[in-house]
This record gives sequence, C-alpha cells and structure tokens, in this order.
Amino acid sequence: MDPISQATVGAALAVAASRKPETRAACLAGALGGLAPDIDVFLGSATDPLLFLEFHRQMTHSLAFIPVGGLMCAGICYFFLRRRVSYWRLALYATLGYATHGLLDSCTSYGTQLFWPFTDYRVSWNNMSIIDPIMTLTLLALLVTATARRSAILARVAFAWVLAYVGFGTVQNLRVTATAEALVADRGHAPIRLEPKPSFGNVLLWKVIYEYDGRYYVDAVRAGFKPRIYPGTSVEKLSLAAHFPWLDAASQQARDVKRFRWFSQDFLAWDPEANWIVDMRYSNLPNQIDGLWGIRLHPDAGPSTHAEYITRRGIEPEQSARYLAMLWGDSLLPGQPPPPPTEASERKDPITPGNP
Repeated sequence: MDPISQATVGAALAVAASRKPETRAACLAGALGGLAPDIDVFLGSATDPLLFLEFHRQMTHSLAFIPVGGLMCAGICYFFLRRRVSYWRLALYATLGYATHGLLDSCTSYGTQLFWPFTDYRVSWNNMSIIDPIMTLTLLALLVTATARRSAILARVAFAWVLAYVGFGTVQNLRVTATAEALVADRGHAPIRLEPKPSFGNVLLWKVIYEYDGRYYVDAVRAGFKPRIYPGTSVEKLSLAAHFPWLDAASQQARDVKRFRWFSQDFLAWDPEANWIVDMRYSNLPNQIDGLWGIRLHPDAGPSTHAEYITRRGIEPEQSARYLAMLWGDSLLPGQPPPPPTEASERKDPITPGNP
C-alpha cells in the first residue's frame, strides 16, 4: 500500500501497545517500522528493467524478516531517543510496526512474498485497494488524536478500525465473487479461474477477471446495497507460440516473459493495438483491458537483450468521468448510448447467454 497507510498502521499498533510516557516514541518507532520494508524499491538495475519487480515485496516483506527489520529500525530510533526509551522497548514498537507492512500489502492484489525464502508465491487476498483514502484518513485522524493525548486505548480503537475495514473488504470480495459467478453462468461460460480485484481508491467498485476458452474477460461490479454490473470486454490470452513464433526459448526475452508471468500471477494477455504483453490486473477503468504496464518484445533483439518494460500512466478526462459514474452507480455511463429495452439491458449485460 501507499507509504502514508503503511506508516500510520504501523504507528497505530505500536501506540496501542505503548506505555503512556513512551507514546510518542512508540509512534515514531512504529511508523518507521511500518515504512521500512519498502526500502526494496531502490533495488533495481539500469540494464535489467524487470529486476525491481522480482525484489519489491520480497525479502523485506516476508514474515521471516520481521524480527531482523524490527531490530534494525529500533537501532535507528535508539540513536535519537536513547535518553528517553530503552532499546528493547523501541525494538518492541518498531517490530510491531514492521509486522504490519507485509500483511497489509498482502491485502491488495499486487502480490507479496510473505513466505520468502521458503517459496516465491505471491500472496494477494484482494480485499483492499493499493490506496484507500477512507481507511487511511480515518486512521490518521484517530492516530494523531491518540498520540496527542497519549492514549493507548484510542490507538487500539484506531487499529480496530483497520481490522474492521479489512474485514469489510473481505465481505465485499465475497459479494462481488457471487455476482460475477452468476454473470458468468448466465453467459454460459465455465471459467478456469475468476478473481475480483478492488479498483483504485475504494472497496465499492471492483474489477472482475476470468479466463475462459483461451480468453480473458473483464467486467466491473459495483458492490453497493444492490450490486450493479458494468459489462466489459475480452482479449486473447497470451500464447507465445501463436503471438511470438519467432521467439527463441533460450533468449533473455523469453526468460523475461517467464519472470513477468510470475509477477502478474499469469494474468498476461496479448494487446495487438499497443503491440505489447499486458498485465491484466490493473487498468484505469475496471471494465477495460488497457493495462498500466507491460513488456514489449523485439524480433531483432540479440539473445542477451532484455524485453522492454513499459508503463502507461495517467488518465484521460473521459475515463475519469466514466470511472466516477461507475463509482456513483450511474446506469448510463458518459458517452454510452441508451440500451435497447430488452431483458438483457434490464440485466445490464449486453452479452447474451452462450455468446462470448
């Protein structure tokens, strides 16, 4: 998640466990512990554009590294606070803060190697967005008040808010899954896998991806009191044999595809319009294919040349309008013609059963 959320959650748990005279020191140590694992973002290579994808959310985010990370953060804090708090008390607060980071990241859809070095499996519980201002700003207000009043009880309330919000995201995930499964059954599809993922900044509007018959399908679901479906589109699943018959399996580009497949949890598709391999999990609009990042292969590249890593950030005004319309639950999106008065339009699903 974003640095503010990580620091605030770490500080809230540390203050919740603090003694009254040590409240502010605990807040500092917990915040540093909550932030510290993201130091791995500086691990990269000028010649290998995918290296940072392998190392971000790896060692420093694992459960096994928590004691080490906590003790290191305590050492930094002790340099400034040694006259006020003992090292071992700071170690407690910093370790509590550090322990929240990997678990909080695992609530998102990005993937966190919680169990490194025993496995490189990327844990993603898909019950929170990478940035969620409702959760973070509420927590921040509670934490500032708790620290100012030196109140461990209020800090416990703040941390309970985080747990409650994560629990709500889990319930939303289950609701969206049930809605998506009904939609897929109505289409006559039998998906190999189906996953809901929160859209940017909230747990109300979700992106649903499922795989069926060699294609990925995406739709958006607004999980309000009554779920609303915003049908999307589909794209062909990546097939190196079909899309890149010229690719040498022993080349660096082929190895980079394997690395990118692992990073994206095999949600890879071939986007012929942009001429790239796209990570399907993220897009500006939750019912669209357009990815935020991907890789491009070049047929004239040498055997040791890496694939090109591309990011596509930014959002167009028309996309913003459509996103907000979906978030607020509008039945007709900007630029969308009125649907014909049929049963399909009443279901808000223009895809007829049995027709992909």
